[in-house]
Amino acid sequence: MDSYGTPTVVDGGTAELAVLWGGFPVLGAGVGWLLAEGAGWIAELPWAPAQGLFELVDGLPEAQASIGGVAVGMLGGLVIAAIGTAERLTVTVDTERARLRRSGSTREVRRRQVRAVFHDGKHLVLLGTDDDEVAREKSDLSAERLAAAFRGQGWPWTDTDPHRDAYRRWVPDLPGLPTGADALLRARQRALEKDKDGEARELRDELARTGVVVRDDRKRQYWRLTRSAVTGEPSDRDGEASDR
Repeated sequence: MDSYGTPTVVDGGTAELAVLWGGFPVLGAGVGWLLAEGAGWIAELPWAPAQGLFELVDGLPEAQASIGGVAVGMLGGLVIAAIGTAERLTVTVDTERARLRRSGSTREVRRRQVRAVFHDGKHLVLLGTDDDEVAREKSDLSAERLAAAFRGQGWPWTDTDPHRDAYRRWVPDLPGLPTGADALLRARQRALEKDKDGEARELRDELARTGVVVRDDRKRQYWRLTRSAVTGEPSDRDGEASDR
């Protein structure tokens, strides 16, 4: 290892992998078998989707239909397991840096960039020295394990967002936003309502460049300004988070 010392790794562990690769294929196989067994009944429901497919399955020999249903269901479970494995967040933290790895991509944040770390609902958040978010990652990891990992390596973990009371709910044409931020928030609202998570994330990054920090509560957006956006002075951030 390098001079940063022994890192602490937080991930879902083998139990999570066992659920993904054992539980979902078995569950999928069971659902596939049930659908094959009830194909005739489903085909008679006037509102059921893909009635032609269920009629086809109902016309097959029972053994063939059951085996096919189990196989298709198990395959679907394996696909879900593969997606879930790729989307797992792994956090590796030492005294000088944190690495957040997901889907083959690693985001690295230096300790000197960070003023606070906390768990916000289902997100791990690292706040920068400008009170901006240098990282926000969706996470099902235990908040207690994350807190122990960061605190154990000397990072400033807090139990709550230190700026939670500064957020205001966004409504169109609200005064106080930097130039262009209202249009970005309008576009992001549309993305949220259409469940376009990737687009919403990109627009969050665009808002960050204007000095606006956003947090979501269901489909509602709440915002606050970074320190430099409030004072009008240049950001004093020391370095940038990197993606590799």
